[in-house]
Parts: sequence; C-alpha cells; structure tokens
Amino acid sequence: MKENRRDFIIKSTALAALSVAGLSGCSESRSKENEKRAGLKSVGATSQVEWPVTFGEGMPKLCVLADRDASLAEMRKLKQLGVDYVLVNGPKMPWTEKGLREIMDRFKPEGLTVINMMIGGFPNTVYGREGRDEEIKLLQDSIRAAGVAGLPVIEYNFYAHRLMEGYYEVKARGGAGTTAFDYERGKDAPHDPALGTPQTAESLWNNLTYLVKAIIPVAEKAGVRMAMHPNDPPIPVSHGHAQILATFNDWKRLLAIVDSPANGMTYDCGVVRELGEDPIEVLRYMGARDRINHMHYRNVTVEKPYVKYQEVFFDEGQVNLFAVMQEVFQQGYQFGLYPEHPRELDYDREHTGGTVMQPGGIKYPGGGGYAAQAYNVAYAKAMMQAVVSANGTGAKV
Repeated sequence: MKENRRDFIIKSTALAALSVAGLSGCSESRSKENEKRAGLKSVGATSQVEWPVTFGEGMPKLCVLADRDASLAEMRKLKQLGVDYVLVNGPKMPWTEKGLREIMDRFKPEGLTVINMMIGGFPNTVYGREGRDEEIKLLQDSIRAAGVAGLPVIEYNFYAHRLMEGYYEVKARGGAGTTAFDYERGKDAPHDPALGTPQTAESLWNNLTYLVKAIIPVAEKAGVRMAMHPNDPPIPVSHGHAQILATFNDWKRLLAIVDSPANGMTYDCGVVRELGEDPIEVLRYMGARDRINHMHYRNVTVEKPYVKYQEVFFDEGQVNLFAVMQEVFQQGYQFGLYPEHPRELDYDREHTGGTVMQPGGIKYPGGGGYAAQAYNVAYAKAMMQAVVSANGTGAKV
C-alpha cells in the first residue's frame, strides 16, 4: 500500500511538471503569436530598460513655446509638464549678446533652456525692395550675437503673405475645437495694396536665394543653425502672392541653395502630410543630410493635399506618430521637438480663454491652452519613452 502511494505521488509530480511545462510553452507561444499579430517586437529588451527613461544630450529635446517675458509662475507651469527646453519669439533686430543672454538667463533658474528663437522683421528682403541689404545686415549681426550667447537654433519664415482666411474651427470629440483649413474659403481674398506688387514664385526664389547666400556663411561661422519653417498652409497663392516652400521639391530647392547643415528647416510631420507626402520618407531624406534643425510634432487628416485638411488630436490623424518618433531617434536628431497646435478643450475655454500663442504671434481657430498643451506634451513624451524602451538602450534604434 505504501509502495503504491509512493508511486502515485511520483507519477503525479511528473505529470504536474509536464503540465506546467506545457502550459508555459503554450503561454510563451501564445505571447509570441500575440506580439506577431499586433506587430510588436519581443519585450525582452524592453523589460531590461531602467526606468524612468531619460534622454541624454544626443537625443531629441522636448520643448514648448514660451513668452520670452514669461513670469515665474508661467515658467513653473511649463516645467511641471516635464519639459526642460523652450522656444521663444525673439526680440526686434538687431539682437545683441547682452539682450539674448538676459532672455535665456531668465529661464535657467527654473530649469528651462532656450533652444530656439524665431526671428522676423525683414519684409524688404522678402519683397526684394530697397532697404533689404540693411535688413540682412541686421540679420547677420543677430546671428553672430546668437552664436556668442550660445543659442543653437534660429527659426524664420519667408512668406509674402499667409492666407489666414482659410482657417476655421470644427467641433471634434466631446465638443473640442480643432483647426481646419479650406483654400476655397479664402482663395478669392483681394490683394492688399499695402503689400506692394504681387510676388511671382521666381521673384520670391530670387529674393530667398539672395538672403540664404548672405546669412548661411555667417551662421556656419557663428555655430548657429537656421531653421526655415515651410509654408503652412501650403497653398498656391495668397492674396495675389505666390507661395514658395509649399512643396517637398521646394524644400529640396532651398536646401540646395547652400549645401550646409546651417541651412536647414523645421521638419513638420503634419505639414508633410498636408502636402500629400510620406512623413517618414521626407524625414529620412532630410535627416540623412543633417538638415532638420527644429521639429514640429502634430497630426492631421487630409481631405485634399495642399488645400483642405484638419488638424486633429495626436491619436486621431493620418500620421503614424510612433513611426515618426522611431525615425527621429534613428536619424540621431538632437534639437528641439515641439508638440504643437493643441486643441481647444472646455477646461481651457473656462480657465484660459481657450487659445495659446503660436510662433509668430498667431492664434488659430480651435486652438487650445494649457490643458491641451499638457495632453500634447504627455503624448509626445510617452512616444519618446516607448521608442527608447523598445530599443532597450538610449542609442539609435
């Protein structure tokens, strides 16, 4: 009897071990099958990543727009979102080392670093009018001052005119506001005589070429990168003026004027989709040439390329923002990454008036405030952490 009982226990233990092994094998097989079905990589490397995931010097730098005269309370609100970098609209030209240091040093006690400033105020250069050489001299002096002050990036635009009449608000989930654009709404807006003779595309290209050849050598010597923001909306004509920098071929043409990393652009994955282009392919093209000097991160749904689209919540649009972020790390990009154009939420309508200032002082219909900005920042930071975790290291993916 004792012998039989001992045999029973041994057999039962063996069967249990086999069952556990079988269950484990099935579980592992099911896990791998689920990963394959979902398009996921093995979580082995991910589980070895030390948390919290942080981002070193050679990685993208999450940033938000700040008022250059921001109060301590405003700086604290930005820092509380988990960002360490800000971009600001620069002062009137000419910039000076002293003036720039005063702006940049104001943010440092709150743990914020100014990574980019927008420069403007050269209409004679855009239109090719008398006085452009004086404006360009101010630009050159400003770039030199930025280099001495330690500002790495200067962003700028080259619009003859921007068709704001095409923007309107569309209600999204829960009544949130989103920004839409339709060229049909504003294409017949009359020419503004105050802007002078309507510019043709080639006249604008001649004026832009004149500018780029004058400032890029100065930027190279100063150790500053220039980031041209593409035309957005990327339409054919605005108030009689042609629009350049409104196609991917235009971007290539700009980069070819002076072959230098200092002659770069603001890569905007939302604008790329508005053009009907593949955001990943354009990112690879520019990243491989080291021509992305600033980055805007947002999502859109395009009904008709160039002329009709809607700026939507990050999780709703046609841009695969995770794939974009993966490629950003793959390219070794290390300047500012701005999750821009927050949507308008009820909380912001009730507490902050619903809008947040954008570069250039523009407020968009359906644009959001602090709460919506918090959503954008959190989403972008989660994407960054997910990419680094999936890779298992802080190096290129």
